[in-house]
Amino acid sequence: MTWNMKMSLSSFIFLMMISLTFFSYSIVMLFSGFGYFIEWEIINMNSCSFVMTMIIDWMSMMFMSFVMFISSMVLRYSGSYMSMDENINRFIYLVLGFVGSMMFLIISPNLISILLGWDGLGLVSYALVIYYQSDKSASAGMLTALSNRVGDVAILLSIGLMSSMGGWNYLMMVEEDSLNCISGLVMLVVIASMTKSAQIPFSAWLPAAMAAPTPVSALVHSSTLVTAGVYLLIRFSPAMSGGLEQSILLILSSLTMFMSGLGANFETDLKKIIALSTLSQLGVMMFILSMGMPNLAFFHLLTHALFKALLFMCAGSMIHSVGDYQDIRVMGGLVMSLPLSVVLMNLANLALCGTPFLAGFYSKDLILEVVFSSNLNMICYTLMILATGLTVSYSFRLVYYSLTGDWNFKSGGSISDNNSVMTSSMAGLGVGAIMGGSCLSWLLFPSPVMVCLPYYLKYLALAVSLVGGLIGYSLNSMSIMYNLKSLKMYSLVMFSGSMWFMPFLSTQSVSLMFLKMGLVYSKSGDSGWFEYYGGQGVYNTIVNMSIKSQMAQDNNIKIYMMLTVMWLLGLVVFMK
Repeated sequence: MTWNMKMSLSSFIFLMMISLTFFSYSIVMLFSGFGYFIEWEIINMNSCSFVMTMIIDWMSMMFMSFVMFISSMVLRYSGSYMSMDENINRFIYLVLGFVGSMMFLIISPNLISILLGWDGLGLVSYALVIYYQSDKSASAGMLTALSNRVGDVAILLSIGLMSSMGGWNYLMMVEEDSLNCISGLVMLVVIASMTKSAQIPFSAWLPAAMAAPTPVSALVHSSTLVTAGVYLLIRFSPAMSGGLEQSILLILSSLTMFMSGLGANFETDLKKIIALSTLSQLGVMMFILSMGMPNLAFFHLLTHALFKALLFMCAGSMIHSVGDYQDIRVMGGLVMSLPLSVVLMNLANLALCGTPFLAGFYSKDLILEVVFSSNLNMICYTLMILATGLTVSYSFRLVYYSLTGDWNFKSGGSISDNNSVMTSSMAGLGVGAIMGGSCLSWLLFPSPVMVCLPYYLKYLALAVSLVGGLIGYSLNSMSIMYNLKSLKMYSLVMFSGSMWFMPFLSTQSVSLMFLKMGLVYSKSGDSGWFEYYGGQGVYNTIVNMSIKSQMAQDNNIKIYMMLTVMWLLGLVVFMK
């Protein structure tokens, strides 16, 4: 066994042991109702204390156990997937830094320490997106970094607002309900969460971040970077008391669900399809959060992490096997060559669609029934139903193009599931995708709750899913007719398939406009008038005055005579 394989294996064992320990503690805390709030005073200077705070309750411990579990599987998977990479040690250290930043964010109830984990996620994600060095990766990394900087600024502004409240510990302030005295604070936290979880209008960076290696995508899109915003809003949810920010989040999350589901039905890049499905599920989490149900959003966050990591790892196995191609149109018939990967990918797809008794069913079906029984406006209600149908549609389209049908790839090549390291990692997540939803529902909602709905609403989710799957598979099986029809509606297809031109607006127009404004400001401001009248101008003035003062202090009789004459003239004028 090589050194790289040993390193990934030791990281896998270490993280798996921590995951099991944290999960055991989370169950004990959940049933006992206890939690720990730890304050560590680092230094005390002049009555000002610098305190590091940590919150250890059932929610933080359970989330950390899931992050550790998925990270351990991803690291074991990476030991084989990245085995030919010369810099695999650097890659493993970056992934561990990513996990460490997420841990720091999860256990921090203090906005300043949250900012450290928040920025750590942004920095390491930038390093991982540009890991494969190319122009496309550099552009994607810059878009990711600049989009997330908006959220960083919002967190900084919220820290400034909370400083007037005597501290930055949001848990105590939420319990005391003193956050309501600052109307803009919750809005800033919502904006920060929207940038990290890629809600409209910050959605363009999520598919662009697919330039990172596939194991990173499995980790990022399941339980770390994109879920940080959802987790922060879950913690801040007691402060969201039906205000304006909750209504804005409701509308934008429903639009995000619909936009990403529609775009995935026109996408041909395998990883971008799965990234858009992540965006759709993040919209579902934000949607139910804006309706005031944080425990349900946390439940869907955990179940989604299991099958989405599995979906990315199966996609990575397929891409790795077919010669690093990502276009689903050059795949097809992979069920004959990769039976285990295809079985697990179908399992993850069915869990994503909410198939009964898989992981996604328990959270997604409950969310849909809660939405159907609530007093919701018709627009958001319709968008939720359409997004549910589109999810099944693009999932079956993906199955048609890549897993079934005829072989569309090159004639030669050895494609098989012989890599036991990758398949065992996927099988571990496959068990989670089957059993995770039921186990979590028994733990988080032990009391039986019955949602009473009319028959047509009770069967609506199942009917929409069946219709969406039928449309997704049948339209693409008639590919010639479908493509010709799409050419006749080229403008509509382009608008729907390009995320409503959001990547163009985020890069070419908005970002370019701000960058040009920054260049003008830098030239005429920092390097221009501010420099002339600011630092350099003040420096020149002081230098000239000191030179003249030095001349005046020299033993020069001419200067003394001139000063004496000036003094006498002044005295005469004063006497007159």
